[in-house]
Amino acid sequence: MLEINLDLCVGCGRCVKVCPFGAIIMVDEKAIVDELVCNLCGACAQPDLCAENAIILEREEIDPSMFVDYKGVWIYAEHYDGNLMSVVIELLREGRELADQLDQELVAVVIGKEVGELSNELVQYGADRVILAEHGALEHYTTDAYTNVMTGIMQNGKPSIMLFGATMNGRDLAPRLAARLRLGLTADCTGLSIDEKGQLIQTRPAFGGNIMASIFSPKTRPQMATVRPNVFKKAVRDPSKTASIDRFEVDISPLSIRTRIKKTVREISEDTLSVHEADIVVSVGRGIASPENIALAEELAKELNAAVGGSRPICDQGWMPHHQQVGQSGRTICPKLYITLGISGQVQHYVGCSESERIIAINEDPKAPIFEFADICIVGDLFKVVPPLIEAIRNARAKIPKE
Repeated sequence: MLEINLDLCVGCGRCVKVCPFGAIIMVDEKAIVDELVCNLCGACAQPDLCAENAIILEREEIDPSMFVDYKGVWIYAEHYDGNLMSVVIELLREGRELADQLDQELVAVVIGKEVGELSNELVQYGADRVILAEHGALEHYTTDAYTNVMTGIMQNGKPSIMLFGATMNGRDLAPRLAARLRLGLTADCTGLSIDEKGQLIQTRPAFGGNIMASIFSPKTRPQMATVRPNVFKKAVRDPSKTASIDRFEVDISPLSIRTRIKKTVREISEDTLSVHEADIVVSVGRGIASPENIALAEELAKELNAAVGGSRPICDQGWMPHHQQVGQSGRTICPKLYITLGISGQVQHYVGCSESERIIAINEDPKAPIFEFADICIVGDLFKVVPPLIEAIRNARAKIPKE
């Protein structure tokens, strides 16, 4: 609760200036709080801001004993066409690290129709336990059915942490659960860790990607987050690993499902490789100058068997489809090699490519931000650098003996 003691307030207006949400206004030379706008961020309650100590911020004290029954790091194991989504395998590795730090188990939850085979795969990728929920009504993802089933599973199991991939379905399911169970939720995380109190630190870009925010959920359990695909490395599969598989009995009426999947249409692309799956990606930025010059990047990509991507300005101008965009508002990638041509490397782009194993940046501006995190930095005109690079790659390939 935030209050302003009007008897002490002298109307200096300093609290009005620091409020990032415009929740404090001046009325009759006194500061007034709009409770519908204020989110208790505490910016106005900083020490020494109010010389008269007129601002009073009281936060609800949390009793840690409320959460003693909530244990375990849980992963929602999303799947499609009988295969685990790539982000699930990434979350299993990250979840393993979080669970080990907490000395708790790593649990995977898989929901669907006849998806038992995925349980063994989840165990081999590191899950200590798998919760399996199968029912004919769960053959295709629907918000109603999956929310109802997942709510029951979470209420019964009481996990401490619940993680989802920031996929189309993950972004639909997680907030539904958060609203129904009255939980906090941090979306599109790019980093997860545990603090000294055992709380989950959820890191994600904020304010247009200009800062990285660390978010906590101290008042609710489980702590929930969605994580962007291709942010973390994948777990290594161990075929010898075994673990328990617990079945969750599903009792759901088809009448409770308000939507029906009548037809599935796959995206058809002329590209043989997608930027989020390729081992090598070549991306262009504004330095490419014109859409016709993208052919230079495509030629380099062809020699490397790489996918072609672009920065947001390139895609916003229609020079490249948005499914090829790399960055905060596009695809997050983690290739073995990432080559950028004429990309400045603002933080929004960094968020999308920071997990690349090796980054080669070509830019004529020696002060370009991308040079701060690239492994190999080439300062120069890309139109003079790339053609000889392509020729060198061709010559090197020509010397490789053919099988």
